[in-house]
Amino acid sequence: MTQTAEKSFEEMKPGVKAPAKETLLTPRFYTTDFDKMAKMNLSPNEEELRAILEEFRADYNRHHFVRDEEFDQAWEEKVDPETKRLFVEFLERSCTAEFSGFLLYKELGRRLREKNPILAECFTLMSRDEARHAGFLNKSMSDFNLALDLGFLTKQRKYTFFQPKFIFYATYLSEKIGYWRYITIYRHLEKHPENRFYPLFRLFGGWCQDENRHGDFFDALMRSQPQVLRGPQARLWCRFFLVAVFGTMYLNDQQRAGFYEALGLDAKEYNKYVIRRTNDTAGRVFPEILNVDHPAFYGSLDVCVENNAKLAEIEKSNAPKFSKFLRKLPLYASNGWQFLRLYFMQPINADARLGTVR
Repeated sequence: MTQTAEKSFEEMKPGVKAPAKETLLTPRFYTTDFDKMAKMNLSPNEEELRAILEEFRADYNRHHFVRDEEFDQAWEEKVDPETKRLFVEFLERSCTAEFSGFLLYKELGRRLREKNPILAECFTLMSRDEARHAGFLNKSMSDFNLALDLGFLTKQRKYTFFQPKFIFYATYLSEKIGYWRYITIYRHLEKHPENRFYPLFRLFGGWCQDENRHGDFFDALMRSQPQVLRGPQARLWCRFFLVAVFGTMYLNDQQRAGFYEALGLDAKEYNKYVIRRTNDTAGRVFPEILNVDHPAFYGSLDVCVENNAKLAEIEKSNAPKFSKFLRKLPLYASNGWQFLRLYFMQPINADARLGTVR
């Protein structure tokens, strides 16, 4: 391993990776108002929610997550150090995000069991899926002689409180963007198997269907709570979460473009495709979506990418902390301004496009 790669992984103890430092771009752990969620009336869309519950019970992927003989190789030696570094970062971010979903869904299933059994079972079965995903990702990390201590992560991470409607917006988009990310990589590698440097990618075709079903659940759940999707306030919040989720993914991926290059993908084009498809998908439930084809949309995001690269360089410097802070301020302000531009960019009325009224 190169010196650069060695320094990339701080270990809590041999073979156990220290969790990545929490930033605005790292996956977060969430909690919510469980009592408010338990009291929700599902009757406006209960039939669809029951149908989705039956799909969860069927557990179509129960035999999907199997490590076959292709995994039993010395992957530490087969993957070059820089690709390994980027891949382990991808695995850690993905594992942390899946584990975050597991913790939230498991607690919702436990807290809602008596007062809202339909929701409780849905969340419990989704936590089953997320646990499988997190476990499989963590096991994949161990093929490179590293793993996360998920028990430590549970206690060490700060939990962000979100009202139920914010949980709905955020997790719906997270699940749907996860679907488009996984299926896009899977389809690309079907056409270019020479770029599949690790067998995990073979499983993304079935894996992404879990993400899709979870997203469909939150779609149906939001439709059962009309106030979440109706009115000017709902429109503003939907737009906010679209900007936040798309911006976070874009900035994370552009910082790690080498990972996508290793797969034979152009990171920017991959991001644009995933954002466009997720945005279109969100238009089936959100009252408005972003104009991601506006010429200024990616221009603003690219300014933030450049700013973040400069922020990283400042952080690495040996300058005093206060000096670093002063040098970072204009870059933070610039990022804030670019996100404001994205937020106030004229959105697309999804209701008008679909011919619905809310």
